[in-house]
Amino acid sequence: MTHHDTSSIGRRGLLATLGAATLAAASSRPAEAAAPGLPLTAQTTEGPYYLDVAQVRRDITEGLQGVPLDVRFTVCDAAGKPLPGLRVDIWHCDAQGRYSGFPAQGDDRSGAFEGKTFLRGSQFTGRDGTAAFATVYPGWYAGRTTHIHMKVFKGARAVLTSQFFLPDALSEFLYTQVPLYQRSRVRDTLNSVDGIALRAGDTVLGAVREERQRYVATLALVVDPAADPVVDRPPRPGAMPPPQGTQGAKGAPGMPAMGVGGRPVHPRALEGAARIRALVPPRTTG
Repeated sequence: MTHHDTSSIGRRGLLATLGAATLAAASSRPAEAAAPGLPLTAQTTEGPYYLDVAQVRRDITEGLQGVPLDVRFTVCDAAGKPLPGLRVDIWHCDAQGRYSGFPAQGDDRSGAFEGKTFLRGSQFTGRDGTAAFATVYPGWYAGRTTHIHMKVFKGARAVLTSQFFLPDALSEFLYTQVPLYQRSRVRDTLNSVDGIALRAGDTVLGAVREERQRYVATLALVVDPAADPVVDRPPRPGAMPPPQGTQGAKGAPGMPAMGVGGRPVHPRALEGAARIRALVPPRTTG
């Protein structure tokens, strides 16, 4: 597996200067899963890019380059009891915001990745309810903040379909300093304005820490094993005609809005002091 070397890009300086507090969402730490009465992890839209690739594997990179990221889930019920034997799926975009398995990917919609399965896979939770994946830090695409999708299955039934969100300050640093992630335009959507992230709330904020030559994202997935929720499943790309009318027509959840001729509409990115305030929320006192 080949990953981008991040040892010389000043990560420790980032965590100090951009507010390390944003890298730890207390509600998402697996160590806290023993507390009773935990809130269930919020359900979100599945998005249009889910595929069941039927590959149980820890390493989902398929040799794809990127900043190494381990994703570690602890799956438990609301009482904090670990739930073994559940299947956890994850999927996310690559460093340039492109999903495997679909056509018309990337800023210019020219990327064709039908038949590809990178950055997708499944694991079954162990006796302690944990499931872990080796992947790369995801990129971004127009209209969405940085996110990773996940589903939890009990048998054939999906008891959780959701997304979790990574710290904006860390994402900003990687996207501007690591060549593989750099783009011709500025990321347009942050956690603070992403509609899906705002509706989901704190239960899907991943805690991130730095380990040797990689980042580690952890999240407790608190589920009701008896649940049978309705999955919000938007049409897949190409399964519906492009929106007609004025530019800025809203697309399916999890997809960039499309304008005249099916071209993606890019939201206006925050700049200057407003962007800094959004990237590094003020610390609370008391």
